[in-house]
Amino acid sequence: MAEKKKQEGLPEPPAEIYVAGEKRKINWKRIFFIFLGLAFFFGIYFSPAWPDAVDPMGKHFPLTKEAKGAIALFLLAGIWWVFEVVPIGVTSIAIGVFQAIFAIRSAKDAFRDFMDPSVMFIFGSVVVGLAFTKTGLTKRLAYNMLNVVGERTSMIVLGALIVTAGLAHLMAHTAAAATVFPILLAINALYGEGDKPTKFGKALFIGMAYAAGAGSIITFLGAARGPAAAGMFKEFTGRDIGFFELTKYMFLIGWIMVFLIWVYLMLFLKPEKNIIPGLRDKVKTMMKELGPMTGQEKFVIICVLAVIAVMSLQSFVPALKPLDRSAIMLCSTLLFFLTGVLTIKELEDIPWNIILLFSGAMSIGFCLWKTGAAQWMAVNWLVMFQQAPWIIFVLGIATFVLLMTNFIMNVAAIAISLPVSLVIAQYLGVAPDVILYASLVTAGMPFVLLIGAAPNAISYQSGQFTPGEFFKHGITMSIVLILVLAVFLVTVWPLLGMPILLK
Repeated sequence: MAEKKKQEGLPEPPAEIYVAGEKRKINWKRIFFIFLGLAFFFGIYFSPAWPDAVDPMGKHFPLTKEAKGAIALFLLAGIWWVFEVVPIGVTSIAIGVFQAIFAIRSAKDAFRDFMDPSVMFIFGSVVVGLAFTKTGLTKRLAYNMLNVVGERTSMIVLGALIVTAGLAHLMAHTAAAATVFPILLAINALYGEGDKPTKFGKALFIGMAYAAGAGSIITFLGAARGPAAAGMFKEFTGRDIGFFELTKYMFLIGWIMVFLIWVYLMLFLKPEKNIIPGLRDKVKTMMKELGPMTGQEKFVIICVLAVIAVMSLQSFVPALKPLDRSAIMLCSTLLFFLTGVLTIKELEDIPWNIILLFSGAMSIGFCLWKTGAAQWMAVNWLVMFQQAPWIIFVLGIATFVLLMTNFIMNVAAIAISLPVSLVIAQYLGVAPDVILYASLVTAGMPFVLLIGAAPNAISYQSGQFTPGEFFKHGITMSIVLILVLAVFLVTVWPLLGMPILLK
């Protein structure tokens, strides 16, 4: 049959599906992880009631049937996402379906989160990347960057990390990642291996995701988590966190992490080629072919800069604070389509698998939060450290936030843990400042799961790595992050004047 099709010029069936006319192969590994996720879900969902969580003040936090179902779904989604048993967007759909069918939340609540403003912000950020690519700005920026960093692949990766982290000081890390992503696609194309996954490609795109998080912790402009945490801190302590006060404590740890990320990538994902021969000459030739900047390119730059400026000014201009960031970002989307910069083709090219991934992340995050499951987990986790030395307690809080922020919004992770941890901190004589900053550090760097932050999901579009690879490297880098935080707690932050213990 295959020979006959070959003679007729018809495509042969894929080798991985049929072998010499045999029946379809069974992917036992995939089936195992599908049923493992389902086993965790049904085992927890139908298990007897779990005991209440009790905080240091004696307050009880019961785990309702719905909250237990949220934890069950949380584990199912995690297994399916990490091992990609179905497309990651389909796992997100399953999150909404399971909530509705098993009465964890109503279908209206479960699926409403799929169009949360945060998801629309990511959609708008992806469209910015499409506009950069369509107009040629992507290539122009990539060539200029390569002109500076040269032909050494290690320096190219470092340059990509520095640019990403730097942009995340001035704009939301999602927007920074969406801006840099198409530039890195153009750079990766010059590596000469086509779309084939390479260590260079993995280092470039995993590094971009990690650097976006590290850069975003340094200013209030990098993500919503900073202003939200500062607001909660003021509510509990009556003290404001100044714009430059945050940068004073976060600048060093953020940039040290950027360089440690680079060192890690060069050790474990060292590019196959040390240099890309003839890259400088090739870049100069391609720059000439691009010619001068077009009107469309200038228009895209003006639109993006205007969006960044408005979002940046929100921290300083009270009149702009009520404006939603997603609406501001989507203004650029409307302008690109209204002026013909983008067409229906680009709309169809949007990676909906990634949009759905983040939609599902929002839905499971709100599910854990609204049902009380996340608070139950937070109390149970944090009370384990109420008799511990202060540094173990602080690192315990930071680790909990790090774990949670890989599954739910980092703002939610802080909102759940901060109230409980500040109460326990009083008993241990720990200053609230150190709780806040330690939480913000780990909330900004969810290195383990693609759903932990939008830059993680954006980088996955490259096709250079699997969710399992991202998970594996993320575990190591998360341990590095906790160790760096420990060093800062006992040395750097006290030297910078941060109060560690109550007097």
